[in-house]
Amino acid sequence: MVDTPQRPEPTVAPEPPPMISVEGLTKHYGAVLAIDGVCFSVAQGEVVGFLGPNGAGKTTTMRILCGSLGATAGTASVGGVDVQAHPIQVKARIGYLPESPPLYKGMGVRNYLRFAAAIKGTKAPVEAIERVLEQVGLLEKVGGMPAADRIIGHLSKGFQQRVGLAQALIHDPDVLILDEPTSGLDPAQRKEIRDLLLALARESRRTVILSTHVLADVEAICGRVVIIDQGTIVAQDSIESLRGQAGRVRVVLKRPSLEAVAELQALDGVHGVETGTDGGYMLSVSGDCRTQIADVAVPHGLLELREDQSLEEIYLRLTGGDR
Repeated sequence: MVDTPQRPEPTVAPEPPPMISVEGLTKHYGAVLAIDGVCFSVAQGEVVGFLGPNGAGKTTTMRILCGSLGATAGTASVGGVDVQAHPIQVKARIGYLPESPPLYKGMGVRNYLRFAAAIKGTKAPVEAIERVLEQVGLLEKVGGMPAADRIIGHLSKGFQQRVGLAQALIHDPDVLILDEPTSGLDPAQRKEIRDLLLALARESRRTVILSTHVLADVEAICGRVVIIDQGTIVAQDSIESLRGQAGRVRVVLKRPSLEAVAELQALDGVHGVETGTDGGYMLSVSGDCRTQIADVAVPHGLLELREDQSLEEIYLRLTGGDR
């Protein structure tokens, strides 16, 4: 009898560990509980929106991640390195832009960036300064001369925000943590900063956490959101998945009819159908039953099928802001 050689079992490469891992993070300020058992992770190269009302615990969480604030309990790690045990090593991998950028407005832009490069121990600081000036658009001329050659306090709010971004990027970090980066900007400046952040997020698989109240920025930049309310995480998922769980789906048919309404109402997961005046129907649903809805709607000339809640509506529902 000839032994049949055994085929080796296929090896499956293990998933890489997350770039950011937060487990059971808790912080007390005296008797005040700021965050309570916060848990989430962010993969390398992922762009995540960190959302929540004022006082929900966003800034506390980000400061702990950056190593500038200690936690009462729980752990946080960046690139597998524990923040509390090795804060200096973690800070070398993070670029942080707080809501109020740490700018010395009497300094020139280049001098300020030389200072930022020195305190962060940036290698090849001259080259690093030129790199970030180009990255954030500070070589653009303002008042007849490049913004990089002007006094920070003489620049507009939008260009000052770019200087803040430049200091966060000067040491070429793996992780970028941004707290309200478009706060106080006009619509044109906000779009410029949003486009800049999108480009930075795509560059070098950099991991980005973006905290903002401007939900249009989140929808434009982020692939996933983490929502915190009263110190605890209430949701974390992709925006599309959250919309799929929202409970309302809009359907527009080329040939609306009572028959179509009856077929839609008969579907499992559909609890009601409201008829519009444009051939459209609003369906109240539980779970994601878009595939079943499409199967019924296609013979009636399906023109549109989409979740009908915006990110703002989902956010308000999850944080109690719609009550």
